[in-house]
This record gives sequence, structure tokens and C-alpha cells, in this order.
Amino acid sequence: MNPQQQEQFEREQAGRTLPSSPAPEPAAGRVAARRVHFLSETDRQIRARSYRPMLRPGRRWSLALGTAVAAAASVAVLSLGSGSPAAPGKVPPASAASVQLLERAALVAAATSQTKVRAGQYTYIKTVGHTSVLSETKTGEMALLRQDESMEQWTPVDGSAQTLQRKNGSDTLLPGTPGQGNLNSPTYNLLDGLPTDPEALLKHISDDAEENHGAGSDSTTGPHQEAFVTIGDLLRTGGTPPDTTAALYRAAALIPGVDVVPDAVDAAGRHGVAVVRTHDGERIEWIFDESTVRLLGERTVLVQDNTWGKAGTVVTSVALIDSGIVDEAGQTNY
Repeated sequence: MNPQQQEQFEREQAGRTLPSSPAPEPAAGRVAARRVHFLSETDRQIRARSYRPMLRPGRRWSLALGTAVAAAASVAVLSLGSGSPAAPGKVPPASAASVQLLERAALVAAATSQTKVRAGQYTYIKTVGHTSVLSETKTGEMALLRQDESMEQWTPVDGSAQTLQRKNGSDTLLPGTPGQGNLNSPTYNLLDGLPTDPEALLKHISDDAEENHGAGSDSTTGPHQEAFVTIGDLLRTGGTPPDTTAALYRAAALIPGVDVVPDAVDAAGRHGVAVVRTHDGERIEWIFDESTVRLLGERTVLVQDNTWGKAGTVVTSVALIDSGIVDEAGQTNY
């Protein structure tokens, strides 16, 4: 029995046991057209949001749809930023409070002594956190589930080998060709070579964001939000050179729409003040210790109700627990 015959057989069996539908069944051609439209939209969104290796927790999730026949539930992991683009309008410059906080963070970073790094060493980072998964149950209801993303990670400073990631006690070499990396998966050497002038650095980051998330890209993120996201990711790589860190904070202060939230909690339960940017119904928060201005972590919070939950729902959160430069992959003391 071929698939078409099997489907027709199942429809006939259902027709014998279920009450008639209150509405006429759509024509076969219309159903096929709907399927083609769905698959083309899925493919378009996948192409528009290129996959970024999970080198750092909290990276915005690419849309990934899987098809499975399971008795329990059907699960889909979707992009949090997959809504319609925000209405066009002039975005105000970064608030005075956010500029002040970012400058404090930059001064602290610039005053930090730089570790002498040798070829063959690794940047080490340990984080705890979660992302969210939408699960469709057998009854057709959607449930928001938390997926643990706690991990330890070792990345060669010079890109001479693959990155080692440890999750739930299991070690994995991440896919990808060793090398200097890029803004989405940087090495220490790449970070050390970035411009330290804030305007030049922001232009470097924004050019990449504009190419992949600007007009005509089908992206709903937009270049300003993407630049903010990229800077946040770079700040959480572990062992970023002090001058680069200071420049990243000052570059963020040049992005329109950046603001401050007085109280936020990271994935480790630590309270702090947050530098934030809101876009498309979600607010990304960089959480700082209010006294030391040390970066504690990052989270994404819904600011309006949507499929992922009510306003105020924390859909992703990551806390930085430890980081530094080590001699070998798997080493945690430095």
C-alpha cells in the first residue's frame, strides 16, 4: 500500500468511527497547496536565520523543525524572534542611565590586568542556564518547557583545534573547521584583533549585522538588535581581552534603543541591574552586579503576550559562573 492509499484508508476508517465534520473537508488540491506553503515558509525562515554553532549559551535559537511520530508529544524548537518585524519608527538613542552604566563597566574592564596568552592555550567558560521549548501535547495544547543549557567549554585561543564542550558530564567536540573564527564563533585571537575604538568596533559589527539582518534579508531582528545581540555574545565568550571588553561596552552605548532595568535576576539567582534592548516583543537583558559592575549573565524576557507565554516570562537565561585561560582542554583551574 503506497502512502496515498494508506492515507485514504485511514480517512475512511476515521469516517466510520467519528462524527461528521461540521465543515466540509477542503479539496485535495487545497491541502497540497497548504503543505507546499508551509514547507516553503519553513525553508525560507531557516535560510534567513543561518545556523550558529552553540559555542555560547543564550545564543538566539535558529528555527529548527523536526517531524516525528511519537505517542507522547510533538516538540518544535522555534526562534524566539520569529514574529513580524517591529513597526518602523525612529528609535531614541541609548538612555543616559544605560550609557553611564556601560561606561562604568568599560572602566572596570580597562583597569583589569591582561593575561599573557600563549599559542595552544584555551579560553575556558562555565555557565548555567536554560532555553525554552514549545511542546505540543496529544490534546493539541502548547506547553512551554525548559531545556537545560548548563555547560563548560574550552576553545583554542588560536583556533588550532576544535572546541570541547561538556554538558551533563559528557564531552563533545563541536563541529566546525578550526581557524580564527568569526563574530558568531570567535577565538581569543580574533577578539584581540578587533578595533578598540568604540565607533570603529560598532561599525565592524554593524556591517556584518546589516549584511545578514538588514533590508531585503528577510530577517525580523534588524541590524540594531543584531548588533546588540552580537556584542552580548562576545562579552560572554570567556577570557575576552580587557581592552576589547571595554570597547564592546562603549560600542553598545552607541546603539539606539538601549536602556536600563533596575532589577533583574540571572540563571544562578543573582540580582543585578540590567542593560537592555527591546525588539519584537522581547527584551534582552545583560545583568551586572550593581556594586562591582561585573557581568553576571543574560536573559530574554517577553514584554508582551505571545505563543511563548505571558509578558514577564523568561524564555532564555544564562549565568556566567567561571572563565579564564587554561593550558589544556578539560582543565578548570588557572
